[in-house]
Amino acid sequence: MSGRKTVLVTGGAGFIGSNLVRYLLANTGYKVINVDKLTYAGNLESLAEVKDQPRYIFKKVDICDYKKISRLFEEYAPAAVLHLAAESHVDRSIDGPSQFLYTNVVGTYNLLEISLKYWQKLKSAQRESFRFLHVSTDEVFGSLGSQGLFTEDSQYHPNSPYSASKASSDHFVRAWHHTYGLPGLITNCSNNYGPYQFPEKLIPVIILNGLNSRPLPVYGTGNNIRDWLYVEDHVRAILTVLEKGKTGETYNIGARNEITNLELVRKICVLLDDLVRDPKVQRHESLIQFVTDRPGHDLRYAIDPARIETELGWRPVFSFEQSLRKTVQWYLDNQEWCNLIFKKQYRLERLGLRGIRK
Repeated sequence: MSGRKTVLVTGGAGFIGSNLVRYLLANTGYKVINVDKLTYAGNLESLAEVKDQPRYIFKKVDICDYKKISRLFEEYAPAAVLHLAAESHVDRSIDGPSQFLYTNVVGTYNLLEISLKYWQKLKSAQRESFRFLHVSTDEVFGSLGSQGLFTEDSQYHPNSPYSASKASSDHFVRAWHHTYGLPGLITNCSNNYGPYQFPEKLIPVIILNGLNSRPLPVYGTGNNIRDWLYVEDHVRAILTVLEKGKTGETYNIGARNEITNLELVRKICVLLDDLVRDPKVQRHESLIQFVTDRPGHDLRYAIDPARIETELGWRPVFSFEQSLRKTVQWYLDNQEWCNLIFKKQYRLERLGLRGIRK
C-alpha cells in the first residue's frame, strides 16, 4: 500500500473493528481515523491501549450523517476506506429490522457517495491507489445443505433482516464500482470469535454464562453448523485484500472450521472445566439447556477461501483449538471489560423473540 498513509475505518470501536484498528497501529505505519457512532456494541474501552498513539484519531460520527462524514474526508484525505460499521446481530434484526436498514443500507450508500465525489477529485496517482473495502458476511448467501461451500460466485439468498441488509449493501458497493468506477472490494467472512466480542454472540454468551453457573442456551437441537474464523486471522485478511486485492472483486474469508453449535458449546465447557474451579459445577456441560430455535435459523454456513489463499497468499495462522482456548482465557482475564458492558443494561438476555410463532 505504498503511498497510502491514512485509512478511515468505520465501526472501529466494535468487535472486528477494534481488533483491526489495534492490528493496523501495531503492524503498519498507517494513520488510522476511527469513525464510530458508539451504539450499544461500540466500546472505546476496547481501544484503551491505543487511544494516545499519535497515528490514531477517534471521531464519534454516524455514517448516516452525510455532512459530518464529508467533512472527515476533507479534513483527513484518506487513501482508503475500510467499512465495517454495521448492525450485525441476527436476533436484534428480528426484533427491530428498521435500524439495520438505516445503518447497513443508507449508511453504506452515504459512504459510497461521499467516497465517489472525493475520489473523482483526486490526482491521478491518488485516484489509482484509493480503495473502498466493504466488510460483509457469508450470511448473504443463505443456508447450505449438508454438502458444498460458499464461493464468490454463490447466489445471494439472505434469510434474515440482518443478512438482507448486508446483501443490499454488497450490491450497492458492486454497483458503484461497475457504474461509476469507484475502486471497491468486498469481503464475505464466516463467523468471527475472539477478544472484545460483544457478549450477545454465541461464544461469549456461553463463556460468561458458564463462568456464572447459569444455563447455557442452545437453539433448537444444536445441529446448526457454522464455520469459525479467529478475529486476528480475519483482520490480517482484510489488510491483505486492501493491499493486494483486485478492485471489483469479492474475496471469501474463512478458516475451514465447521462445527455444530452443540459441539462448539461442549468444547467451551471442556475448556471452562479446565480453567475454572467452580464448586457448584463439576462439569459445565450439565448447564446446557436447549431452547426454542431462532426463527428462520439457517442450517449451515461454510466458506471456500481458495481465492484469497491462491491469489493473495493469505492463510489463517491460528488453529481452532488454540484460538478458542485463547478466547476463553481472555474473557476470564477481562471480566471488568464485560462488567462495563453490563452496566449499559445488557444482561445476556435472549433477543429475537418477536419472530417466534406461538
